[in-house]
Amino acid sequence: MDDSLDRQRDRLDGLTRRVAAIGFTGLVAMAVLTMFDASMRYLGLPRIPGFSDFGEVIYAVVIASCFPAGLLQGHNVTIRFLGKGLGRRGAAWLETFGATLTLAFFSMLVWQFLLLTLDYQKNDRVTGTIEMSVAPWWWLTTAIMAMCIPVQVLVLIQRLRTAITGRGDVPSGAGM
Repeated sequence: MDDSLDRQRDRLDGLTRRVAAIGFTGLVAMAVLTMFDASMRYLGLPRIPGFSDFGEVIYAVVIASCFPAGLLQGHNVTIRFLGKGLGRRGAAWLETFGATLTLAFFSMLVWQFLLLTLDYQKNDRVTGTIEMSVAPWWWLTTAIMAMCIPVQVLVLIQRLRTAITGRGDVPSGAGM
């Protein structure tokens, strides 16, 4: 079981890192385009037509792309002072509880993203300037956010295994 979970984690880790790298590349591209657009405005030259429209759809994808890798690598906000007082085993159970709440939160969040995306699709929502369809970009954003569910399920299974068996890694700072 340990080998299977570790292999799944490694596969997910590679995938989530690639998604995050693509998102980061999109962020860098938007930063370069922002500098170009600002320079054009400063020089009194024509700006990029509909530039704000691209930002409207790209930033959602860029931000969403960070969540799966962040969850898998444990970069979410965590307060571990209580776990320190409960010892290693108590900290492991608190981590399991936190992972369960995180899974519930992301499940609700993905559901809301799905409803929003369906609404954009149904109403054929477009951006304000160049009237670019918003729905395809939100389908991509929703798909990336949906990756968080299996990632967090794996995190929860690992936390539960550690809490039950007492073996495995308790995140640093917990139960020390």
